[in-house]
Amino acid sequence: MVDTYSRIIFVHADNVGSLQFAEVRQALRGKAEMCMGKKTIMRRVVAAKAKTHPELAQILPLLRGNVGLVFTNEDLTEVRDILRANKKEAPAKAGAIAPSDVIVPAGPTPLDPGQTSFFQALSISTKIARGAIEILSDVHLITAGEKVGPSQAAL
Repeated sequence: MVDTYSRIIFVHADNVGSLQFAEVRQALRGKAEMCMGKKTIMRRVVAAKAKTHPELAQILPLLRGNVGLVFTNEDLTEVRDILRANKKEAPAKAGAIAPSDVIVPAGPTPLDPGQTSFFQALSISTKIARGAIEILSDVHLITAGEKVGPSQAAL
């Protein structure tokens, strides 16, 4: 792909499902190609290609975490806009680092009154109204950069 395309965009791909990848690839069809893989394999391939294309050696330190490469000859802003249009919020997973703050809004929940202990464990004030649990006030559950706990992820 390095021989075919002149530009590369890095994409961060944590918590991205296969369906979302398929949608992004479909949106990029004809304009760009996306290459995803394990970090070590990506580093090996880029290092091997850096022998014939020395400019690729600069991107080796950037291959950290779950990163993909988007190859294109098109305008980078146009491709970036397509990628941003396909960005979706993902539910929190236990053990992951939260990318943004999570606030649970006040109001009724679909949970039955038998599950009040779940909210008590997270120090969330609730009351039972009309056979359902109602959260009394907005709760700042997770701060950006914090590790997500199992109870927080379940909520």
